[in-house]
Amino acid sequence: MWSAALIITAFLAISILHWIYKWRNPKCNGVLPPGSMGLPLLGETLQFFAPNSSSDIQPFIKERIRRYGPIFRTSLVGRPLIVTADPDFSHYVFQQEGELFQSWYPDTFTEIFGKQNVGSLHGFMYKYLKGMVLNLFGPESLKNMLPEVEMAARRHLKMWSEQDSVEMKDSSATMIFDLTAKKLISHDPEKSSENLRENFVAFIKGLISFPINIPGTAYHKCLQGRKKAMKMLKHMLEERRVTPNKLQRDFFDYVLEDLQRKDTVLTEAIALDLMFVLLFASFETTSLAITYAIKILADHPHVLKELTDEHDAILSRRKNMDDGLTWKEYKSMKFTIQFINETARLANIVPGVFRKALKDIKFKGHTIPAGWAVMVCPPAVHLNPSAYKDPLVFNPRRWEEMEQKGASKNFMAFGGGMRFCVGTDFTKVQMAVFLHCLVTKYRFLLVKGGDIVRTPGLQFPNGVHIKISDK
Repeated sequence: MWSAALIITAFLAISILHWIYKWRNPKCNGVLPPGSMGLPLLGETLQFFAPNSSSDIQPFIKERIRRYGPIFRTSLVGRPLIVTADPDFSHYVFQQEGELFQSWYPDTFTEIFGKQNVGSLHGFMYKYLKGMVLNLFGPESLKNMLPEVEMAARRHLKMWSEQDSVEMKDSSATMIFDLTAKKLISHDPEKSSENLRENFVAFIKGLISFPINIPGTAYHKCLQGRKKAMKMLKHMLEERRVTPNKLQRDFFDYVLEDLQRKDTVLTEAIALDLMFVLLFASFETTSLAITYAIKILADHPHVLKELTDEHDAILSRRKNMDDGLTWKEYKSMKFTIQFINETARLANIVPGVFRKALKDIKFKGHTIPAGWAVMVCPPAVHLNPSAYKDPLVFNPRRWEEMEQKGASKNFMAFGGGMRFCVGTDFTKVQMAVFLHCLVTKYRFLLVKGGDIVRTPGLQFPNGVHIKISDK
């Protein structure tokens, strides 16, 4: 009896050791990039999510670049992964969308954003949805939106100037969410009985968190926030079916028209997932960028002066000082766009962009096996001293030279390739208009907060509180 128990124990031990060996030494028809797979199932997930307060490359990435080079393997949330901090390979991944790679996100992200979210769709369906979004947020539409964006910025700045202080992340998020929700679904928070944005706030708090779906965890609250927001969006869509919007066309109008076509490829589930992602992406990323920009301006008075000089010059060229911004004036904001690019480069709001290899791929002596995920790491590219002199120094003027050289391979704050962010122009317009309204009419002073934490996404744990006053 004892011998049988020993045999079974030995068999189990050998099986476990064999499983661990296979986990740490994955099969590959070639040479895998160097690296470690970490613990079985867990991988190196805990190290990846460990918070840090540096503006430099995330310690998890930086240490592995030092140890293994700019292309290495790891495992996150149970998934084998290739991480690239190599500008050439990162650019190659984006350019080979649909051929060698396709958009992919971990199962936890799919659960959060919806199984049919735009990031998980490919080919014709993705191009179709991208076209729908550009109808609302493409350059031509933005020309018409410019007065709305300026009006929203002026209204909120006036309101904030009457307060003792204002926390920029939350306040700018409210400003942008209200504007975007109005444009997308004609949502007016002052007239609505339900607070749509409140559900997105619960969603955001658990977005970059360890994926444990147990009541009380941030991840569970995130999923509950999504569920409530999706329920509200579905209810709004049903209301629009019954009572069409006669004042202005919005995204719901495009969706309902398309759903009624016999040959449509759109479904209500895809449309609602797209709506959710658009609302989230439009206000969360832009409000983080604006908040980071305010922190930078508070820390760099000479940059604030140069920015103010550019916008004061725009006003001085007007015949009527009370006129609103024109598209021509927006396009003349050379230093402002350089400032926005430099803000996006150093803020590194998106810590990783995921793709999946469609076949075995060889690059610089390494093989990326078919089916493996690849994470492009924009911060590592943006903070590469070979591409950016003194990469941790905030220097908008570096973009004069970068623009001449063409910076796409070394700048991917808005993605790249076929999936270059369709909201890029909208984000830049919102930031430029907000900065114009701020520096021409107001002064501001940082009164509290300003610390940053990355987990690995950008956060402001104690906020960025400023006092705004009339000039």
